Amino acid sequence: MPVTIDREAWPAAAVGAVPALLAALTGRRRTALALAALPVGIVAFFRDPVRPIDSTPVADDLVLAPADGKVMHAGPGQDGVAPPGDWQQISIFLSVFDVHINRTPYSGTVTDVTYRPGKWHAAYKFESAFENERSDITLSHTVGGETRSVIFRQIVGLVARRVVTRVKAGDVLRTGDRIGLMKFGSRMDVFVPPGVELAVKAGDRTVAGETVLGRWR
Repeated sequence: MPVTIDREAWPAAAVGAVPALLAALTGRRRTALALAALPVGIVAFFRDPVRPIDSTPVADDLVLAPADGKVMHAGPGQDGVAPPGDWQQISIFLSVFDVHINRTPYSGTVTDVTYRPGKWHAAYKFESAFENERSDITLSHTVGGETRSVIFRQIVGLVARRVVTRVKAGDVLRTGDRIGLMKFGSRMDVFVPPGVELAVKAGDRTVAGETVLGRWR
């Protein structure tokens, strides 16, 4: 599949290239060559692979992974983490080696986007879910007269210190649409109602826009 580079890469790569440039200007060629790995790695971090979801519609009963990574939790909503109400929760940890472009897990209209500044605990720690910088996105979709809601949360971690959310209330999304990214290691929480049968468990790997997290019963 083709791979593009997200526009957020270029300012970060330019800063990352400064040490290599300074080393080259002072005649330290070997050092410059070694330091050149930093901007290359930064550009690779912002890779945005094209996936089948970009051209293939998805059934209304499927909830797909919004991020590449590893499932840390799949089950009842955790106290202090899940929004008020009756929710199931899937938490996905993204290492610095995972693709960090985020996609919407479900179709619908964005009814709310709430950004909260916060701390930078390691994203795999429990407290990161409610103390770290994050952005909550709420979707609403009506299928056969039934209104379905999904909430998903971008959370930055110890290394990742910026959430980039590119949707706003009123936007209409299709399952798998790109909605933003999280920089340099982070976490994504997805909250679905009890009517969704979960299809993943802790320890599973996910691919954004491909892995089925659950199905509406």
